[in-house]
Amino acid sequence: MSDAIKLVAEPRTQFGKGAARKIRRAHKVPAVMYGHGTAPVHITLPGHDTMLALKNTNALLTIVLEGDEQLALAKDVQRDPIKPVIEHIDLVVVTKGEKVTVDVPVHVEGEAAPETVVTTDQQSLQLEVEATNIPEGVTVNVEGAEAGTQFLAGAVELPAGAVLVTDPEALVVNVTAQVTAEALEAELAEAEAEAGIEREESDEDAAAAEEAEGENAEAAGDAEGDKASDEA
Repeated sequence: MSDAIKLVAEPRTQFGKGAARKIRRAHKVPAVMYGHGTAPVHITLPGHDTMLALKNTNALLTIVLEGDEQLALAKDVQRDPIKPVIEHIDLVVVTKGEKVTVDVPVHVEGEAAPETVVTTDQQSLQLEVEATNIPEGVTVNVEGAEAGTQFLAGAVELPAGAVLVTDPEALVVNVTAQVTAEALEAELAEAEAEAGIEREESDEDAAAAEEAEGENAEAAGDAEGDKASDEA
């Protein structure tokens, strides 16, 4: 069972942008709590404690309001785009035993086969789980996986009681062959040729061409000298 994080709330009676700014200046967070057919309840939450609580994905919260406790999940968190400040939170009321749909992070562990690249295509999976038993994540083990190995959502091991909501055919983790520098350069040159782009000669290429030209000239000179000796 998930350990609910307790936050002591205060009722909120003033609304609007000005009231919200005043709340945030007091290092608190405006929030609204709703669900199960009840009327929305407008509250304020302690800023620092709320920030810490929401560092946990899908954190189960116990909201204490005027002595009453209510379990809730953060449905929508609005954050300041620049400052580390939460501007507003929508909380959805939940009960013990209730099923909820949440996005659970995907964690990759293990080392794939040499000369491979592991790409995570799905950063999270959507699961239906009990509100009081939300997993912190799911794990995909790529230990020894060869190039061409694909891990689909339906093959990912889920925690007990969890039901997959994500399409079971969705690609979660992909293991591909590592592209060599030579292959990448050849692919780039081919793409540029198809696009009609003429590549500028680099200093290294110019130096190599000049060196090759010098070697060819030297070889030609040696050949002329040998021919002259034979004629003599």
